[in-house]
Amino acid sequence: MPGSSDAVRVIQPGKTYVGKQGFTYGAGVSKETAGAKQVCLNVLPMPPGAKAKVHYHKGIETIAYLLEGECAVYYGDTLEHRLVVKAEDQVYMPEDVPHAPSNESGAPCKWLVVHSSGSDQDGIVLLPDLDAILAQKSGATAS
Repeated sequence: MPGSSDAVRVIQPGKTYVGKQGFTYGAGVSKETAGAKQVCLNVLPMPPGAKAKVHYHKGIETIAYLLEGECAVYYGDTLEHRLVVKAEDQVYMPEDVPHAPSNESGAPCKWLVVHSSGSDQDGIVLLPDLDAILAQKSGATAS
């Protein structure tokens, strides 16, 4: 395809942005950095005690790979489910499923997050009514 090689990019570490989910991300490949259209990858460092705002990605699938540490992930219409994810585990989150990672481990963790959209900020729907439920659940299980 003529001109395709002009779109090849290397994204170097060091650039960050604040997402609607309430975190500062390490900017990776996305429509903002590389013109990606159907996929993006970003780095999410989570200090101890950090938790996302409850949200879902409208029409967008997510794969999250935990590089370091341990982290809980709450999910479901009322956050009725909880996973404990350890380093090197992968989590698949289907489109439109409410969720929120919560670092209850007492140590930092770091995720690689991939979305089936050019930007991880596409299609985010915040669910502030569920943030109180998350606070209660994550507070009850924190070490």
